[in-house]
Amino acid sequence: MRPFSLIGFALSTGITAPLLTGCGGSQPPIGAQGAMLQGPAFSHRLLPSSAHRVLSYRVIHRFVGGPGGTNPSSDLIYVNGSLYGTAAQGGLPQNTGNGFGLVYSITTSGKIKILHDFAGGSDGENPEAALVDVGGTLYGTTYRGGRSGDGTVYRITTAGVEKVLYAFSSATDEPSNPVGDLIALDGTLYGATYVGGGGTCFMSSGYNYGCGTIYSITTTGKAKTLGTFTGKREGEWPTAGLTAVDGLLYGTTSQGGTAQQGTMFRITTSGVKKKLYNFGAGTDGRNPNATLLDVNGTLYGTTAGGGDSKAGTVFAISTDGAEKVLHSFANGADGAYPAAKLIDVRGKLYGTTQLGGSHNFGTIFSITTGGTEKVVHTFTGGHDGSFPTAGMTEVKGTLYGTTLTGGHSGPHGVGTVFALTP
Repeated sequence: MRPFSLIGFALSTGITAPLLTGCGGSQPPIGAQGAMLQGPAFSHRLLPSSAHRVLSYRVIHRFVGGPGGTNPSSDLIYVNGSLYGTAAQGGLPQNTGNGFGLVYSITTSGKIKILHDFAGGSDGENPEAALVDVGGTLYGTTYRGGRSGDGTVYRITTAGVEKVLYAFSSATDEPSNPVGDLIALDGTLYGATYVGGGGTCFMSSGYNYGCGTIYSITTTGKAKTLGTFTGKREGEWPTAGLTAVDGLLYGTTSQGGTAQQGTMFRITTSGVKKKLYNFGAGTDGRNPNATLLDVNGTLYGTTAGGGDSKAGTVFAISTDGAEKVLHSFANGADGAYPAAKLIDVRGKLYGTTQLGGSHNFGTIFSITTGGTEKVVHTFTGGHDGSFPTAGMTEVKGTLYGTTLTGGHSGPHGVGTVFALTP
């Protein structure tokens, strides 16, 4: 079981959840090609008492496990008429019964196509992060695999031609185990690794796994370490992607800082890093795991813990580090333990919580920049999905997202793709 994974709960939430295990590699214990697959749709329509517009939620695809993919944990991206995403496990078995994960495309009507099955080993294993589009080619990371088993950066065409650009290594204090989404800035990709880079944040069997790094990589595979985290007050274990504002990169660490509950930092593209905020004081949020969202120069994000009920928060923070909690989740009907990036739709923010809601299988919520929060969908844990860990993508006014589990009853509920029209 790994200390953190995008397919598990955040650190220190105290919640038991279905964590997924990966394969191989010398990292800390962190918790058919072209086939067409499509499941029956689930939908329901609600008429909110305070609005005349009908809200519509529907499942456009249910994952079936095995070659069809298991446990989608990443945001979707929209490129030239199709959505693209990853499943952390499943795919064609390659010396394992569960597969090493895959990349897929899906239309807004639910027609899915498997673009690439990861083969494990040098090809990479367990893609947990979202893809990023650079000039029509998609780039992503695998948490494991590569020549040393410590993760990869890969590129893939929309037709499914994949190539590993870089393999991470935990040797000699190098970056190791990428988790957050990549971001493209002026043709260069930037991201974070959960461990590596030195420091003494995690040790096992006498081996030091480091406290995490920020790195850059060109689209041809030339990588460079921009910054390392030393742990404790300086911050440790970055799990989110980076956000660019006026040419500067902003991000969070899930642990470390003055209260040991996470930090917010800024780093230049040349590697000058500065801590801006410490999470965790009083009823402040704790353990930020999601990429920040820039709305007119103010950053918005979520924490997986902390707040009035210790069930997570939505917060706003300036680029100078002035933070304000907008909403504390009550660990009940309004949701609990958000881990996904927010999305801005016509001036209102939307996000997901991993648990909470009337059935305790997670929610989709909206929140204004002033802090007025509303649940717009509660997951039932059955055919409509459960445990959403990813953010959503807007296409022509409809939000598309994934759930980590659910879709089928019993042991076969391994995730969904859904559409919500707010």
